[in-house]
Amino acid sequence: MLRLVATDLDGTLLHSDGSVTDRTRTVLSAVEAQGVAIVFVTGRPVRWMHELWEHVGDHGLAVCSNGGIVYDVATHAIRTARPIPPATGLQVAELLREGIPGTTFAVERTDGFAKEPEFATRHDPPPDLEVGPLTSILDDRTVKLLARHEQRDPEEFWKAGDALVGHLVATTWSSTGALLEISAAGVTKASTLALLCEELGVAPEEVVAFGDMPNDLAMLEWAGTSYAMAGAHPSVLELADRTAPDNDEDGVAAVLEELFGV
Repeated sequence: MLRLVATDLDGTLLHSDGSVTDRTRTVLSAVEAQGVAIVFVTGRPVRWMHELWEHVGDHGLAVCSNGGIVYDVATHAIRTARPIPPATGLQVAELLREGIPGTTFAVERTDGFAKEPEFATRHDPPPDLEVGPLTSILDDRTVKLLARHEQRDPEEFWKAGDALVGHLVATTWSSTGALLEISAAGVTKASTLALLCEELGVAPEEVVAFGDMPNDLAMLEWAGTSYAMAGAHPSVLELADRTAPDNDEDGVAAVLEELFGV
């Protein structure tokens, strides 16, 4: 019996334009009405989630920043944070700078985003953006360290970065560019979801999970039932139990309609 749905957002639940369709909203509400929990499990920071709550339900829980934060949607408050120890973060940055010259850094903290001057952003920066050396912006509020390279091939950068620092931290990626997403050791979407499910009394075999990128791999492997989206990264398609229709075809909604008879 399935008691919890864990779904990634970008490339999975959301259309490519970032929208949530009426069909998806209706299905999620119908599944919740059966007493099944819906948990959004995303690499997105909390600051990128606010515009979504009204579309997907202003309640429940979300796992953000690849497991760095559990967010209580109803109260708009952080329920749990799993930060990177500052000394470890600085050690990781030093190893990456030495091993892959030209690497620049930014941080996602419990209170927002900050970056080095050289780190190139791909989205409009928040109005309260803090810019400074990593030694000043990386502190005990940091739940995700971002390492970017403007010249290296993405796959090459990801693999080289993990080889250099994977023994100290958890590394993953969900971008098509050379951006390495770094969490504290042992912190992944899967490990934080597992802790949350333990609190809720939900076993892995009672969870169905959906994802599309390598940062979803651990979660899909942990869940009792897993779906890769049709357009997912090859590693995700290989690992998942089943394949859902593409995100632009409301693939998550289509599967949930079948699983829960809605």
